[in-house]
Amino acid sequence: MATEILMPALSPTMEEGTLAKWLKKEGDEVKAGDIIAEIETDKATMEFEAVDEGILGKILIAEGEQGVKVNTPIAVLVAEGESADDIKVEAPKAEAALAAAKAEAPAAASVPAAPKTDRSPDWPEGTKMKTMTVREALREAMEEEMNRDETVFLMGEEVGEYQGAYKISQGLLDKFGPRRVVDTPISEIGFAGIGTGAAMAGLRPIVEFMTFNFAMQAIDHIINSAAKTLYMSGGQMGCSIVFRGPNGAAARVGAQHSQDYAAWYAQIPGLKVVMPYSAADAKGLLKQAIRDPNPVIFLENEIMYGRSFEVPDLEDFTIPFGKARIAREGKDVTLVSFGIGMTHALDAAEKLAAEGIDAEVIDLRTLRPLDYGTIIESVKKTNRLVTVEEGFPVGAIGNHISAYVMENAFDYLDAPVINCTGKDVPMPYAANLEKHALITTAEVVEAVKKVTYR
Repeated sequence: MATEILMPALSPTMEEGTLAKWLKKEGDEVKAGDIIAEIETDKATMEFEAVDEGILGKILIAEGEQGVKVNTPIAVLVAEGESADDIKVEAPKAEAALAAAKAEAPAAASVPAAPKTDRSPDWPEGTKMKTMTVREALREAMEEEMNRDETVFLMGEEVGEYQGAYKISQGLLDKFGPRRVVDTPISEIGFAGIGTGAAMAGLRPIVEFMTFNFAMQAIDHIINSAAKTLYMSGGQMGCSIVFRGPNGAAARVGAQHSQDYAAWYAQIPGLKVVMPYSAADAKGLLKQAIRDPNPVIFLENEIMYGRSFEVPDLEDFTIPFGKARIAREGKDVTLVSFGIGMTHALDAAEKLAAEGIDAEVIDLRTLRPLDYGTIIESVKKTNRLVTVEEGFPVGAIGNHISAYVMENAFDYLDAPVINCTGKDVPMPYAANLEKHALITTAEVVEAVKKVTYR
């Protein structure tokens, strides 16, 4: 009995190919495992093995035919004594294959569109600017939102009488009083739970952790209560709350006070995760976080508090979540970072420019939602990607970005993606060892030279 040989799918994504060469001719005996043809795809030329046995009775697709759809009959095997003349299979024509391809073209509309990018300015062109530290920008954001909405209040350890462990809340107690600037006991599980309950009741708490390392005491409230309540209540109960404070390494504070929780929280559905670099982003994103109806993890960095940046001198402005910022345009390689990692990305870009390598630097600003569109758009231009972050290498934000780019822009990559991270060790206390455990500008420069083959 005649058996059709079909155009094989040589990869999960293959839809069509070119029948480059027949290695058997009509009348030849074919055994299972024999290589009978070479098939060319957009990626490679591959050998096609027979899975059935018989005699190659009729070749339906000639050598060199292009656009042969997967599962199209390309030949027929016959049994011993069976005549090929009795086979009534019509050979598909190239014109028919092309017509079929055109007929299927409208189905492309059902393929998910590439993520959209928002390149609009964060504030109007020509806006007057002022110089502020990150610390001042955060304080101003909270003060403006507390003035605007009386349901907003701040709570945490030493936020009131002591003016904040890092002086972020300086002056707020005097202005708003102890009912809206609440000093709490040293019990993160206690005041995070109170804040979560207050948010469910309709208030808008800002819960400050002296360091996000201490938030591990409260992580059940953050993940199992704040993040999941909207979903588990069928949309009937929200939780508008901001958990904020310093995150990541400072300087010689040891392993228990130096962890970067960005990737931890970014994994959780129901949370929005923000990690600004500049003072303008710190202010605009914190104001947006306070207004957001969902729980927001707002990750700051102690080392960045005293650094100064230009901030728009506007009565009110916010920066939307999920909108990355191109901090530096370039054409040779894409550097993606966030938070204090931007320091190393920008420094590396300057050093690379001196060596003739033009790096584009993207500041993600928010990790959930993540601006995939801006990353993909940049990789399509530069064809190379290096991610930069302070956290651990396993399960890093860069790991996720690498996987996404591989799935959505693989054909644009001219080199493997490299993730630059902190080292896979608890943070040492000794200054010389701490220096080795942290990500450095030199490591970013070295990674870029690897992907640009310099």
